[in-house]
Amino acid sequence: MKVLLLNGSSHPNGCTHTALHEIALTLESSGIQTEILFLGNEPVRDCTACGTCARQPGRCAFDDDVVNRIIEKACEADGFVFGTPVYYAHPSGRILSVLDRVFYAGKDAFVHKPAAAIASARRAGTTATLDVLQKYFTISQMPVVSSTYWTMVHGKEPADVLKDEEGLQTMRNLAVNMAWLLRCIEAGKDVGIQPPQAESGARTNFIR
Repeated sequence: MKVLLLNGSSHPNGCTHTALHEIALTLESSGIQTEILFLGNEPVRDCTACGTCARQPGRCAFDDDVVNRIIEKACEADGFVFGTPVYYAHPSGRILSVLDRVFYAGKDAFVHKPAAAIASARRAGTTATLDVLQKYFTISQMPVVSSTYWTMVHGKEPADVLKDEEGLQTMRNLAVNMAWLLRCIEAGKDVGIQPPQAESGARTNFIR
């Protein structure tokens, strides 16, 4: 089993990476493979609602070596952790641009796979940030992995995050819960329990 962790910060080894690394270490100690994927610090295009991905599912029309690479890796992953710093009380524009395109083009790679969101901040804006990221999960039939507190760490620098004992404890507990849920899903499949099939087809439009 493997968990893909996305670092939505512009800094490859900053506070967000520090939190993701704590999760990865705990997952690895539980026998779960991990990969931390840095989204880079170059400009990332927003989704333009071109509709191309509806005609070629699983691939975004803008092949910028970020979104399509994530979709490919997501197909092989069993769970996900999306991490972001807090900018103006919301996630980084980078991770939002990426996830808008990833979920439009590659939603099938995520359905019924457990996911968690984490946030790093110097001070505030974390709960609003987590709420935004978790909405991607809850409309994609993804079980949301929780912890023993809100999944956030605090600090201006990575060294500060390492002093946030409760924050790091929360990351480790999240990882343990992720590993447990992945094993429960695997055990269910072993005895013939398959993911539920959702209804589809209804697209209500109130504008007449």
